[in-house]
Amino acid sequence: MLLQLSQAGSPNSMSFCSKRHIQCALGTRSTLSVVWYLNMGNLLKVLTCTDLEQGPNFFLDFENAQPTESEKEIYNQVNVVLKDAEGILEDLQSYRGAGHEIREAIQHPADEKLQEKAWGAVVPLVGKLKKFYEFSQRLEAALRGLLGALTSTPYSPTQHLEREQALAKQFAEILHFTLRFDELKMTNPAIQNDFSYYRRTLSRMRINNVPAEGENEVNNELANRMSLFYAEATPMLKTLSDATTKFVSENKNLPIENTTDCLSTMASVCRVMLETPEYRSRFTNEETVSFCLRVMVGVIILYDHVHPVGAFAKTSKIDMKGCIKVLKDQPPNSVEGLLNALRCVYVHVRLYRKNTCKKMLQNVNNTKDVNIYVHVRKVQIPFCLLVTLCVNFQLQYFYNKE
Repeated sequence: MLLQLSQAGSPNSMSFCSKRHIQCALGTRSTLSVVWYLNMGNLLKVLTCTDLEQGPNFFLDFENAQPTESEKEIYNQVNVVLKDAEGILEDLQSYRGAGHEIREAIQHPADEKLQEKAWGAVVPLVGKLKKFYEFSQRLEAALRGLLGALTSTPYSPTQHLEREQALAKQFAEILHFTLRFDELKMTNPAIQNDFSYYRRTLSRMRINNVPAEGENEVNNELANRMSLFYAEATPMLKTLSDATTKFVSENKNLPIENTTDCLSTMASVCRVMLETPEYRSRFTNEETVSFCLRVMVGVIILYDHVHPVGAFAKTSKIDMKGCIKVLKDQPPNSVEGLLNALRCVYVHVRLYRKNTCKKMLQNVNNTKDVNIYVHVRKVQIPFCLLVTLCVNFQLQYFYNKE
């Protein structure tokens, strides 16, 4: 039956399929069947449902999940970090800065009392900023421990998230904290102003051989690292992205798909729970809805940073249209920040791809007969599909002139 139908089709219409290669592998008679199958692939997928990407359909209990015996070791390690997260957010929310004292000191540079007053106001604030930075390093270590547990063989990402719900909940709590921290940081310019003033004043004191009270707490090396951290618009998310990328690069025996599938599965679980009335009715706390929304957006952004082609590509395993629809179905004031976060990622990706293509073309003298491919962990992809953090992998591109 398949052969008869295939002969009635149009094998020549398959421009992307090498008929000669199929013939070599299967023989001439089988070629028509294979080409017909490729032409009718979408129909067969619908009829058989064997190749369709079925989204995970289970309830992830973010409110009541408790660790099993096998989870307890990692759970306890991560819990030590997460128990300090709320305090960090409270300190950041109450951060007011020393803007007034700094302005007075800058406007009256000869007034020693105003200089001392500004320095005395800034030093304890820098101690807080140091505390935030050190917590980001602890959070990075916690995330890598969770990724190791949730991506290990022999279970699939879906099986891990369904079986190890307490660890999945902690992963979600890290993402939730990250987005809340970055939102507060982005709306508080005093953080960078205070730290910039601290570094300028510290440098001036060194030149004049004046002992600096705050230098013992934040030395020059630490100040440089903190400066890079706070220069990011979303420093905590950047830390998690780098940690995930480093986890992938250090675990070369672990397929990258284990990590990216874990992220895409988490995004899909959150979306399904939010759009399914049966699941949503099981939330006992009103805050769980906003928690799920933040986690969904956070994991999408993380996936976009780590995956070779990103979350917005057609081949992405995340249903971006479905996720955005879920966001737009919420009250506008409650999700505007989350939608803006996704918009920023999308614009950044487009600009990065454009600049990457331009640079690569320049590197190979921009001749029209050049074919460029990028190899990311032995996977060959077109260079125009690169996304931000792919450059952190070992990239090699080569070209062939016909």
